[in-house]
Amino acid sequence: MYEKLYEKIVDGLVDNGYIIINDALQDEVSSDLLTRAKSIKKYKQAGISASESLHQDANRRRDKIVWLDDADEVERLYLDFTQGLREYINHSLYLGLSYYEAHFALYEKGDFYEKHLDAFRGSKNRIVTTVFYLNEEWGEEDGGALIIYDEANQPITTVLPKANTLVVFLSDKFPHEVLPAKRKRHSIAGWFRVDKRDD
Repeated sequence: MYEKLYEKIVDGLVDNGYIIINDALQDEVSSDLLTRAKSIKKYKQAGISASESLHQDANRRRDKIVWLDDADEVERLYLDFTQGLREYINHSLYLGLSYYEAHFALYEKGDFYEKHLDAFRGSKNRIVTTVFYLNEEWGEEDGGALIIYDEANQPITTVLPKANTLVVFLSDKFPHEVLPAKRKRHSIAGWFRVDKRDD
């Protein structure tokens, strides 16, 4: 079902290390995920981890999160898509990705996430990052853009968090930040990993 999309993503990772795809999935999948994200009552303040420790720092990030769970039918549709992508990447690029984890992220008005890397070079955890945006009728005036930088910390692209936009990039190569949102902003952030899942 997603073979051509998987191929496009792998080609982007090989050619540039990242890819941005508009209208990535079926519109109803994106819409259902937005409805699901809005229905969640208790988002938790996200933390920052540079080691084994995890702490909250509102000066660095202010988003709130809830981890996806395949017990929910709508969430499972997205996780099934990423499972297929994991298998395709492993078959094509031999990265040995062992599992995928993802959370809904809620940015309320004024929330941001400062420039950061999702993985440090040589670390054996997050290998490929995905971000899937859920926001309908989003314009530049709404803020909340994702800025991706190259390894020399020069900005290379800006992504508006428009519904059904998928961003995929190598976790240890691209610093990125989220500019302050001017209204509620919903997304799903996820990572393909090579370490062992903690159950």
